Amino acid sequence: IIARQGSGSACRSLFGGYAAWQAGSKVDGSDSLAVEIAPASHWPEMRAVILVASAAKKSVPSTAGMQLTVATSSLFPARADKVVPERMEIMKKAILDRDFATFAETTMKDSNSFHATCLDTYPPIFYLNDTSKAAIRAVEGINAAAGHLIAAYTFDAGPNAVIYYLAKNEAKVAGVFKQVLGNLSGWEGKRGQDIEATPIIPFDSTLEQMLQDGVSKVILTGVGEGPQSVNVHLVDKSGIVVQK
Repeated sequence: IIARQGSGSACRSLFGGYAAWQAGSKVDGSDSLAVEIAPASHWPEMRAVILVASAAKKSVPSTAGMQLTVATSSLFPARADKVVPERMEIMKKAILDRDFATFAETTMKDSNSFHATCLDTYPPIFYLNDTSKAAIRAVEGINAAAGHLIAAYTFDAGPNAVIYYLAKNEAKVAGVFKQVLGNLSGWEGKRGQDIEATPIIPFDSTLEQMLQDGVSKVILTGVGEGPQSVNVHLVDKSGIVVQK
């Protein structure tokens, strides 16, 4: 509850594995909190490649944007009252069943729904840019080439694409982006170096160029544990940095 005062992401980050942010029952949201759906060990194969499209400060801060959406979007009430609660249950089951196809479809549909309410806000909020749209088309191409859902995109209140996939499909998903964006930072670690660049089957030259022009770096990550207590200190008692 305390972490929630910072952001929804902050309260979810108190848990490892798969976490859900619950609305609570109070009108003011003061009892809103996060709960763990499943530990990381339940479905450790989940991976993500993040395409950083912009590190610039957003023109509309997330909190202010959400408040404006609540106040002006005609789509928002249905999303809040019906769409999100129903999809939360679908997503929880998909995680517990380790059902990536359902996880992927629900993830993409809900991302689209969220950004539809942003466009329906008055005045409209444009979080996605041309690079974001290129990432969406890239994921659609990857899935079409595979013949089933092996990748899923999602966007929060910004243009950066988070693309989920399972470890067994790393070459078919992250490898495709490495083929296009292999010159960017983010591939340096052991995991990034081990990813095999995959020939570009689903991309045309225009899509490839849009990604190369718009993505500044990539981040490779996956499901992990929550915060852990350690005995390593970054500063001493006087405030001097002892470790970087």
